[in-house]
Amino acid sequence: MTTTSTPLATAIVGCGVIGRTHVESVLAFPELSLVALIDPVRERADALADEVEVGTGARPQVFASIEDLVAASVPVQLVVIGTPSGLHVEQGVAALEAGAHVIIEKPLDVDLVRARRLADAARAHAGQVCTIISQHRFDPASRIVHAAIESGGFGRLTSAVATVPWWRSQGYYDSGDWRGTWALDGGGALMNQGVHTLDLLLWFLGRPVSVSAEFALLAHEGVEVEDTVVATITFDSGALAVVHATTAGYPGLAVRLQVQGSAGSAVIDADELQYIHVAGDDVAADMGLLGGGNQRDRYDLEPANGEAPVDATQSATGHERQYRDLLDAVSEGRDPIVTVDEALFTLATVRAVYASATTGRKVAIDDVLAGAYDDVELVVPIPQRA
Repeated sequence: MTTTSTPLATAIVGCGVIGRTHVESVLAFPELSLVALIDPVRERADALADEVEVGTGARPQVFASIEDLVAASVPVQLVVIGTPSGLHVEQGVAALEAGAHVIIEKPLDVDLVRARRLADAARAHAGQVCTIISQHRFDPASRIVHAAIESGGFGRLTSAVATVPWWRSQGYYDSGDWRGTWALDGGGALMNQGVHTLDLLLWFLGRPVSVSAEFALLAHEGVEVEDTVVATITFDSGALAVVHATTAGYPGLAVRLQVQGSAGSAVIDADELQYIHVAGDDVAADMGLLGGGNQRDRYDLEPANGEAPVDATQSATGHERQYRDLLDAVSEGRDPIVTVDEALFTLATVRAVYASATTGRKVAIDDVLAGAYDDVELVVPIPQRA
């Protein structure tokens, strides 16, 4: 595995919860040197800088913005953006224009118009690596399933079911003015919580063609976005998928993604490979194996998230795998596994779900990409409570 010859001077923008995950990720690699933390709230940035100094003996400089960092002539080769979603493009473009490689926390942004700007900027700075966090593509289970699909092991893909059955309290939404807003959060259960699972679904099944969806706000108040959404997606291959995401399912269950094909199936539950079967001599079985035939033991699997199945705010394992890919992409002069264009396509699919739920019509992905739904005002219905 190749590495960079000297550490990349790294700045992290955003010193909140996910910013701490990125600090942990950066410090895990000798190829990276954390030189700056950026946050408009000085106290938050100082507190995190103090923690870094205690742990490493070196204190990163603190700035209020990327522009302040550039004005101070601090040389930085990598900028990591972990701010509210609606700020991602503005800060990502600024980082690219400053000459840095860029990692942006999911999603790419909340607005397709702005997201197209970042895609254009990434193409204009082709010598710089820009990637969007989609850490679950790097989970061992995801890589195994994707490899089986790519090799034709599942035959023709026919369907998939993806569910993100989570819970977020009212206090969660009340904890920040940006949470639960279209402008900065970009959506609710799908955009904020379910986007990783949607990304995996697209990575597995390929190009989506059309979407039909419904959404609602069922268990929270004072929130603009949905806490429950259900969608059906038709893919270019003809495969069909059902997507469900909620933050209104107390106490919260594990994310589950199952993929079916004419010659095999797989189930990923809580980021772990629960079931896989790639058909061999049994393909003529008229009634199938009725849930039997699990071949999971054939694979050498490490835990997806370290010692326990936890999310990215508690474990940086998934992020570190993606950082490894970025470092290799930089040193090898190649594209990262997760490109800006792929993230743009995932964002377009989210927008298609929301546009369909708002208009009550089936929405074509190509129309969304072409800007046909850029001006649609998204409104989540609030059903009357009994």
